[in-house]
Amino acid sequence: MPQSLIGIFGGTFNPVHVGHVRAAIEVAEALGLGGVEFVPAARPPHKCGEPMLDFPFRERLCRLAVEDVPGFSVNAMEAGRPGPSFTWDTLETLGRERPETAFCFILGQADLPQLPTWKNGLALGRLAHLAVHSREGQGLEAFAAFMSAHAREMEAVPTADPARWNLPQGRVMTFVPITRLDVSASDVRERWRRGRRIHGLVAEAVRHELENHAEALEAVWGRRAPA
Repeated sequence: MPQSLIGIFGGTFNPVHVGHVRAAIEVAEALGLGGVEFVPAARPPHKCGEPMLDFPFRERLCRLAVEDVPGFSVNAMEAGRPGPSFTWDTLETLGRERPETAFCFILGQADLPQLPTWKNGLALGRLAHLAVHSREGQGLEAFAAFMSAHAREMEAVPTADPARWNLPQGRVMTFVPITRLDVSASDVRERWRRGRRIHGLVAEAVRHELENHAEALEAVWGRRAPA
């Protein structure tokens, strides 16, 4: 992959945690990305029942989480778009507005089995390179099995490297093993509700922001137990 590639890391980030940032760093280093843009979803279609912090707050937390990471930034493009936050629409808009830039969409392996249910999910490789990072103990074998099962729909062709498949228009889909960090947003929320410490699970700037808005968090996540 060329050095000029920009990574696109989408998600609800409810809240953003160290696992998100570390995954993005390791993918960027492995693929030589020129930068990574965190793109918070305004209205995630697959998580409509999840207690969601409002978009401006999640965006602010993302900016705090990546402010000291060189080459990382936050793109709030989904805030002003109507309807659900579909990845296809995001990548299509990026390609139209920034035709001179090549993009690499980053997703966790836990999301890979859900790709066929996304809007044009198996066709995302027509808009961007794709990078799948390992998560929750899942590895190359699961990635290869998914690719083999959906190769025809994705127009994907295997290479000599089982972690790399060729996609249409010279793009590639790559599996990237990363350091296993068993951190999830749901765990952070549950620890917060129980009055337990979340030090080390989120960036310190993010933790301070959460603590400073405890009342607003209680309105969304539920009442916090006494520490």
